Amino acid sequence: MTKTAIATPEEPEGRKPRGRKRANGEGTIVQRKDGRYEAKVFMPTTAGTVKRVSVYGRTREECHAKYVELKANAQQNIPVAAKSQTVAEYLTYWLDEVARPSLRPATFRSYELSVRLYIAPGLGKKKLDKLQPRDVRTWLNQVRVTCQCCAQGKDAKRPKQHRDPAKQQRCCALGRCCKEYPSQRSVQYLHAILRSALQHAVREEGLFQNVAKKVRVSAGERKEIEPLSLDEAKRLLKTARDDRLYALYAVALGVGLRRGEALGLRWEDVDLADGVLQVRQTLQRTKDGLVFLPPKTARSRRVIALPKTLVTALKEHKSRQETEEDAAGERWTESGLVFTTAIGTPIEPRNLNRHFNALCDAAGIRRVRLHDLRHTCATLLLAQGVDGRTIMELLGHSAIAVTMNIYTHVRLDVLRSAVDRMDGVLGDEES
Repeated sequence: MTKTAIATPEEPEGRKPRGRKRANGEGTIVQRKDGRYEAKVFMPTTAGTVKRVSVYGRTREECHAKYVELKANAQQNIPVAAKSQTVAEYLTYWLDEVARPSLRPATFRSYELSVRLYIAPGLGKKKLDKLQPRDVRTWLNQVRVTCQCCAQGKDAKRPKQHRDPAKQQRCCALGRCCKEYPSQRSVQYLHAILRSALQHAVREEGLFQNVAKKVRVSAGERKEIEPLSLDEAKRLLKTARDDRLYALYAVALGVGLRRGEALGLRWEDVDLADGVLQVRQTLQRTKDGLVFLPPKTARSRRVIALPKTLVTALKEHKSRQETEEDAAGERWTESGLVFTTAIGTPIEPRNLNRHFNALCDAAGIRRVRLHDLRHTCATLLLAQGVDGRTIMELLGHSAIAVTMNIYTHVRLDVLRSAVDRMDGVLGDEES
């Protein structure tokens, strides 16, 4: 007698086993053949229409998170591109709508220049959704071997004749290529900007993948910064002693203020009686002119104790400034700033750089950047046994690793003193 197979409750006849039940609000998430998960959302477009946009994730949870974020954008009527954009079109949108609101003006200006001079010329015409890792790799390799003076027409923009030979055409425009190739760190910076822009497109624009992440770029060697020695620092301050900006250089060297922090310092931020100053704002040059901005990071907003020598220097500076105000008369502009021009206006940062270069020359020391006084401050403090965390707090760094890895350069004489202590361990006890 033939037996009839009976379907079990777990395997109903004619039905496939049920998959995982979809969570509430999860939307339709399917697993692709390549193993990734995909969800789709109807999104408003810049043309006033609606189109279906896909998001992807390596796990169902990752895909769901992207789906929820994109769904929220749809509910807020935040549009996506109506058609496949070129890389240049997308980067224009990304700079204006994403980068500009979130970056400091100087950083945004650097991003904008990098896109305009490097990324857009090399990749701008390609369709964003057709961009491949090999396109990015080929572009980066080309940037490495392209003279930027030739590519950007730097020499060609100079006049053919000028009373200062350094300001007239002298190389690429005359057929003598100067071979101004970008450094490896510059190439890495360009790659980082492109990677950041594409990551936003993956997260919010439904781009399938960030192809820039698939291209490895070595960081290159960090340029070694050589701060001033103690002797050089003393010679610099001695030369600047009668200069109207002596106190600025003393403060930059003594407590490590950044250029913008020093130029943005107000008298209301300085308590000469208690010997402290507060960093509350910075002065920066943007395309809109000189502007006051918040400090670089939350830790950059700090209170600094002043040594007696700096308190004295600031008192003398205040007296000098009052004399300059009397001499300027009606031309004086009351800004409340500690360091100003002779008529009370804010100091142009680049003018301060030029003034500092001239001071280095007058002191007979090598030219360093004004920012290197900050490096020098950290190094001298370390040499005197100040611990890294205290230096971090003084300089306003977000993490001690920044202080120790970048700003403290132990000089040979300090190293010599340290290793000499091993004599007592390694030396012959009988000698």
